[in-house]
Amino acid sequence: MKIVFMGTPDFAAMSLKKLIESKHEVALVVTKEDKPANRGYELQMTPVKKLALENNIEVITPSKVKGNLELEEKLKSIDADVFCVVAYGKILPKNILDIPKKGCINVHGSLLPKYRGSAPIQFAVINGDEKTGVTTMFMDEGVDTGDIIKVSEYNITDDDTAETVFDKLALMGGELLVDTLNDIENDNYTRTKQNEEEATHCGMLSKKDGEINFDMPTKKLFSFVRGMTPWPSAYTYLDGKMLKVIDLKKVLDDKTNAAPGTVINTSDDGVLVKTNDGAILITKLQLEGKKAMDASDFLRGRKIPDGTILGINE
Repeated sequence: MKIVFMGTPDFAAMSLKKLIESKHEVALVVTKEDKPANRGYELQMTPVKKLALENNIEVITPSKVKGNLELEEKLKSIDADVFCVVAYGKILPKNILDIPKKGCINVHGSLLPKYRGSAPIQFAVINGDEKTGVTTMFMDEGVDTGDIIKVSEYNITDDDTAETVFDKLALMGGELLVDTLNDIENDNYTRTKQNEEEATHCGMLSKKDGEINFDMPTKKLFSFVRGMTPWPSAYTYLDGKMLKVIDLKKVLDDKTNAAPGTVINTSDDGVLVKTNDGAILITKLQLEGKKAMDASDFLRGRKIPDGTILGINE
């Protein structure tokens, strides 16, 4: 089939890669505009645009979608069978959704109707879910509300962070998209309406959302840090400086009588910090202005006395 692909970040680039490798034709790619990046503020293209150009696929970067007659005419001229939309970052109005012959297909990084919205992968890890996955659906005018076509599940492990789950779901999403398109081409698919009573929503995360509250149950704090890794990152404060917590372990049997956030002890294993009902062992961290390092290396250059209270920003 002839495809118009709409997407922006790395997650979407994996779906585009799988489409390029498939039997389907990607006739046009629509992505966000180049943006200034790094200290030199040089314009940087999106991962999707970079991949498309490397494969000699035409790319357009409209500044707006709604009310853009030029974009509408361009999309109509492609005469596409399907539009594939993966983390594009802009809402498609009805006049755009109605263009392709067989509809607009979206890949979403959750098991819908759970975690509609912009940060489904992070929230699945933050909330300690045992499983997540990817969903393909026919798009409608709502946000992630369309009829489900196919799903693929992934079991979250204690070793996973939002980053590792992101990478795994990106690959699964690309493969599921191709499978979905094959089914649509063969008219061999089902449409399942989402149960609105089971729907949950998740908004965008910001840097301030990553601040750690040590007065949480250990399991919840453990999931929180992993869900915030690598972005927006989980952090606390040490002597008034931001301290990012990059990796940690659960310690559920610690019975130390100390306030949450208190450093119980330090060793080559890491920094043991009291939580609401146990402790966490911080094994990798990054102090403001310094590089990330294993706790053992960090402690060789900077001692953290037992009894130090983390989280004091003064």
